[in-house]
Amino acid sequence: MDGAPTWLTSSLIYLGAAVLAVPIARLLGLGSVIGYLAAGIAIGPWGLALVTDAQAILGFAEFGVVLMLFLVGLELDPKRLWAMRGPIFGWGSVQLAGSTAVLAAVGLAAGLDWRVALVAGLALAQSSTAIALSVLPERNLMPTTAGRSVVSVSLFQDIGGIVILALLPLLAVSTAAGSGGWPQGAKAVGMVLLIVLGGRLLLRPALRWIARSDTPEIFTAASLLLVVATAALMQAVGLSMALGAFLAGVLLAESEYRRALETDIGPFKGLLLGLFFIAVGMSIDFAVVLKDPLLMAALVLGFLLLKTLLLLAMVKLMPIPRAEAPVFVVLLAQGGEFGFVVLQAATGAQVIPDAPASFIVAAIAISMLMTPLLLVLVDRFVTPRLAPPGGVEGVDEIRDEQQAPILILGFGRYGQIVGRLINASGLSATVLDHDAEAVGSLRRFGWPAFYGDATRLDLLRVAGAGEARVIVLAIDDVEQSLQAADIVREHFPQATLVARARNASHWYGLHQRGVQHIERETLDAALMSGRTVLELMGTERHTARKQALRFRQHSIELLHQMAPHQGNEKQLISVARQGRRELEEVWQRERDERRLHRARRGEGFQAQEPPEPGQAADSTAAASRPRDRL
Repeated sequence: MDGAPTWLTSSLIYLGAAVLAVPIARLLGLGSVIGYLAAGIAIGPWGLALVTDAQAILGFAEFGVVLMLFLVGLELDPKRLWAMRGPIFGWGSVQLAGSTAVLAAVGLAAGLDWRVALVAGLALAQSSTAIALSVLPERNLMPTTAGRSVVSVSLFQDIGGIVILALLPLLAVSTAAGSGGWPQGAKAVGMVLLIVLGGRLLLRPALRWIARSDTPEIFTAASLLLVVATAALMQAVGLSMALGAFLAGVLLAESEYRRALETDIGPFKGLLLGLFFIAVGMSIDFAVVLKDPLLMAALVLGFLLLKTLLLLAMVKLMPIPRAEAPVFVVLLAQGGEFGFVVLQAATGAQVIPDAPASFIVAAIAISMLMTPLLLVLVDRFVTPRLAPPGGVEGVDEIRDEQQAPILILGFGRYGQIVGRLINASGLSATVLDHDAEAVGSLRRFGWPAFYGDATRLDLLRVAGAGEARVIVLAIDDVEQSLQAADIVREHFPQATLVARARNASHWYGLHQRGVQHIERETLDAALMSGRTVLELMGTERHTARKQALRFRQHSIELLHQMAPHQGNEKQLISVARQGRRELEEVWQRERDERRLHRARRGEGFQAQEPPEPGQAADSTAAASRPRDRL
């Protein structure tokens, strides 16, 4: 585009590639990360060559790392670090130190200089926090034991990165130049301490002063200024800008303004991660790959295998269910974005030559590109064979304990209330939930609860769905709930489904699948609040209850009337308006009847009439009386 500014053209290319590639990748079941990586490859020098300037690619990738580590630092508030200190500093140190030691030893055995071998080990030992934070929420794995373990190890890698970057200049002591060495290392440590101490003393007063201006965009600008200034300060003394951004994030995480900043930049977090992955895709130097493809394949497969063996040994000792182990291993066996930072800092300090650094960078990027594909293969071929039958621990125990004809799928806030009512009534139910830690807690309280994915047919069979009279569908995720409903309706027709709907669209989805007993999770609670409002405004208690019951019945009937017209917005609006008019006419007739009744009653004797709505003379007393259910 002739005449267009460079930044405008670049933005159009980056965003256009992401908008096209990511939906296609998600449609193919590959996840958003591989879409971003593929978009970067497509627009880079080895694709359509829409972006060919190597320096521009390097700068863009570095800025992506800076933003990424700022966001990571922002999540590391001291309370969270202290609560997770065991898994973070325990298993995190085992993974990072163990992987570094094994990989560096292999490098030494291959004849590399000890400094090159150590830097390569440190770089390849890292895992991608960005990919983990993208994949875990997509798969609903953040609350699982494996998800929390991945986050803990990733956090230690990010924290350990500070020490790694600070100590890298010390490896330059024996280089020919001789410059840097211990003075450079002391300068690095001193700068880190200066930023940390200065930030703790000056940050809160400065942010408080800026916040008094009551200009939100200036507050956000000041926070970003802190990021850029800290990064520039670190670069001025020869350290990584990413390290400065990370420290800025940690300093903001300790302030009382952290939530405001998270709110401001939260909507951009996913996009920033996406732009970083695009930069990773563009930065893959296929010339290095094609120069010696066999050596590249050996390096990628070799370090993935070595890290996998170490992680499998850790899984044996960690409280991670076997069904969750593959995801834990795959997400930590890959290379990571901090490896780029380590290699960049090492080449800048002349610890490692440019050629091997470029080769390792390409290997890390390829491993990140392979990760979403490996997850798909693991889900399809490894997990069903690695996990015991049904995907849970102790399947025979399920068979022995499954005596109740009731099965509850999902035991969150909704399923727990259903289960407690069933249990208090003298009945028993088997619970199936995907959160291994929650299941362990339930079993300690005596619940027959088991870990597993309720959308797996084999697991449902083992859990007793074939003999169950009633299956309660209380899964939080709408898509998983509908998928489970399809499986139950097709394979276990003898069971009656009692389902929870999160909203009207979820209700329609269940209704279309033939589910007869559906309750919207907020309907009754909202009607109870509505009854309270009517009473506070002067409506008689029995009248408010009657109106709430009638509205509940009308709401359910209206859903059934609108169900056949899903997809026809005009018809849906017409039915909704007609239903509203009918309800208003019914209530108007009832109000007229009450007025007539009071008038007739007043002719025979004097009595105090109850207040009309809006006259809240006795509203406090009415609201304080015990409430009956709808």
